[in-house]
Amino acid sequence: MPNVATSIEGPETFAEAFKVPRETIHRLYRYAELLTHWQKSTNLVAPSTLAALWSRHFADSAQLLDLALEARLWLDLGSGAGFPGMVVAILASTQPDFRMHLIESNAKKCAFLAEVARATKAHVDIYAMRIEDFARRTDTVVPDILSARALAPLPRLLGFAAPFFGADTRGLFLKGREAEEEVEAARADWDATYRLHPSLTSKEGHIVEVINLHKRENAGAQS
Repeated sequence: MPNVATSIEGPETFAEAFKVPRETIHRLYRYAELLTHWQKSTNLVAPSTLAALWSRHFADSAQLLDLALEARLWLDLGSGAGFPGMVVAILASTQPDFRMHLIESNAKKCAFLAEVARATKAHVDIYAMRIEDFARRTDTVVPDILSARALAPLPRLLGFAAPFFGADTRGLFLKGREAEEEVEAARADWDATYRLHPSLTSKEGHIVEVINLHKRENAGAQS
């Protein structure tokens, strides 16, 4: 798929770019309505990005699915207003065995996510807690895919993600222009296979794919 940042202006062009059925577009449209309404009282996204919601937030999130078509259990860290997790869940709503877990510590944002899930019938579970607290649960999930967007620099992000990595888990993390530098910094503490995929929505952005994640034995050691 070519870069879609300049071609997506609303639901029609989004549907064309991602081959999304009409029913799913209606669900995303309802999501957009709720976000615009809640934004008036709750800071969900940067106000300057609202005009480009379908490209800046929806398309940016949706592009992850092309890298995870077979994934059925997904964990989204620091979900915020639902990017990328809620968008992915809505796009996967026709798959009855799909489940998205959203972790977000902000109670107001969790209330918003719950309202979106109710209105769109997305297959999600929402956890109003810190990532570290979720990791200490005895019933913590081991997902097919871990995702995050604008949560933390990659070295710190991998610290959040590590407790959830199983043998077949993959991380898909949306990053900006400094993705390569973040990967190099992460290598100091984290042994993994890293792959950079160009973003479809930003000329400077990347998706950092991480597999086989392990903490280096000498991580943090002084030279």
